[in-house]
Amino acid sequence: MRRKSLLAGVVSAALLVAGIGTSLTSAQAAGTTITIWHNLGTTQNAEAVKALTDAYSKKNPGVTFKLVDQPGDNYFALLQAAAVSKKGPDLALMWTGLFALQYKSYLQNLKGVVSDAALANEGSLNWSANNFDAKNGPYVMPFDRQFYIGFYNKAAFAKAGVKSVPTNWNDLYSACTKLKSAGYTPIVYGNGGQSLGALYYPWYDASYIAIGQSSVSGLRDLYSGANQWNSAKNVDSYNKYAALKTKGCTNADVLTKTNNVEDFIGGKAAMIIDGTWDTKKFTDAMKTNVAAFIPPFSDKPIKGVVEFAGQGLAMTNYSKNQKAAGAFLTWMTTMDAAKIVDGVGLIPNVNGSSTSNPVNQQMLDFASKQGFTRYPMLDNVLQGDVVDAGNKILPSILGGKTSVADGLKQMTQVWKNLPAAKRGASYN
Repeated sequence: MRRKSLLAGVVSAALLVAGIGTSLTSAQAAGTTITIWHNLGTTQNAEAVKALTDAYSKKNPGVTFKLVDQPGDNYFALLQAAAVSKKGPDLALMWTGLFALQYKSYLQNLKGVVSDAALANEGSLNWSANNFDAKNGPYVMPFDRQFYIGFYNKAAFAKAGVKSVPTNWNDLYSACTKLKSAGYTPIVYGNGGQSLGALYYPWYDASYIAIGQSSVSGLRDLYSGANQWNSAKNVDSYNKYAALKTKGCTNADVLTKTNNVEDFIGGKAAMIIDGTWDTKKFTDAMKTNVAAFIPPFSDKPIKGVVEFAGQGLAMTNYSKNQKAAGAFLTWMTTMDAAKIVDGVGLIPNVNGSSTSNPVNQQMLDFASKQGFTRYPMLDNVLQGDVVDAGNKILPSILGGKTSVADGLKQMTQVWKNLPAAKRGASYN
């Protein structure tokens, strides 16, 4: 991951040979305004989009951008409604995986719009291609590589006598007892960070519960139904998950808290389950006192990590500015764009680029140096209706408002109500 100086020159030369540099110039039209919708709020990802568009406009004065920050909880509904009238954006923030594929009726496949040479510079494009096969062409140009991950306060662990990060449920419960006795909230939950609704987002946790049970291919079993949500192993796992609150591992107000990020930064909480969009907030405030860890939601140590090109920009197929928007997406595959993404504290998705944030580098090292298997974000490879149901049901399980048996039975029923075409072996 550290081949920056040499590779940057090689890639720049390759782009010129491939005609990418020329296409950027020829694609510009004086007075072109590209409208981008997103639901990023004030996260680092929003800073990245702003920084990328500002830099591009500076290089290409004839192109300006209109950034529209839409509400997170009904963002996709707004995109669908706009597609009907064809009055939506030119580019839209889109999550990869099935989030992109279920909305592909109004998205432009980027194969042919962005050159093959440029596409080859990006990682994980398979996760927004039909049936997750990259040769079918992606619908999304990712701008960063993301992790669902745990963060912990080193000083809190030292004060509480927790000598190493927990690696399984029992280790975690034991660490929680020590941290609570030392005056900390062991793990703080809430809808801060990447706020996507009124409740905390449960799929960071659910991804690691699934990793603790299966291989990467095994995640498909939740999609196909080979592993039902109310299976014995899921009931067992989610009972142990629900016990986090009953054993005092969490804050009491997991369903209503909104300042959980502030509690972690301020030293009130020892751990938080979050993602790379908040890494810079943590390292800016906590310096070397913060580190990453694998959420240990398993009976045995987990040897997997959620590393994924989680989101990017997609082009609408009704955009009247496709040429100019395509040129911008092409530029996003360059090292210049990668440096901008790194500059706001995120991990660039451009192949061969690097990260300057040491905690982000620690995350990359899980797979690249420690042999951890890379897994996709669970919510990105499950049906949208299942994800929507889980957004409400899974927090209710942890919050103690719904029993594990009832909650997982509801999840199973949502899956059974899906059309047969969306419950097969192929991703649709």
